[in-house]
Amino acid sequence: MSTAAATAVPKTRPGKREPKRITKQHFLRYYSNREDGYKYEWNKGIVDKTEGINQRNSVFYLRLLEVFLKTSGFKEGGTLIMLTDMDTSPEQLRRPDIAYYTTEQLPKMWAGENQVAPWVCEVISPTDRAEDVNSKLVEYFNAGVQVVWHIFPHAQKVDVYTSPEHVTICMGKTVCSGAPALADFEMKAEGLFA
Repeated sequence: MSTAAATAVPKTRPGKREPKRITKQHFLRYYSNREDGYKYEWNKGIVDKTEGINQRNSVFYLRLLEVFLKTSGFKEGGTLIMLTDMDTSPEQLRRPDIAYYTTEQLPKMWAGENQVAPWVCEVISPTDRAEDVNSKLVEYFNAGVQVVWHIFPHAQKVDVYTSPEHVTICMGKTVCSGAPALADFEMKAEGLFA
């Protein structure tokens, strides 16, 4: 595994100190198994700490799983996984809230080979910064992700991206699609919020 520490200087808020940079090995040792309600990701040597999936938001995983179990992706041996490590670059390790991995990817993952999920889903909380959400979206596509869903629980909407420039905003009866990553993975937005 890479132990590279990033050199780019992140933007800091006025009055805030520059965050301490750590290696990926340090991150994996001290942050990968924390169970304190937060999600930790490694971003160019900086630890990104955001709200994790809580019990209330775990309902999205279950509703997505119900639909996924009817897809060809599931029948072929693929799976949905919550919060698994995924290197999106040599300097970035992300943990998508929910990700789809194909049957071909799973044995490689279990052997320790990084795999980029073709479909990822992030539950966006009110404390997530728009700049960070958008940066991670571009990062996912640069890494090879084909579809990204952003679920906004408070607005009861889902933004479905097939590229950083192409988004379908789904509310109510609008169908959210996993295509092209999962062609038959579809559900109405209201199904997530019922």
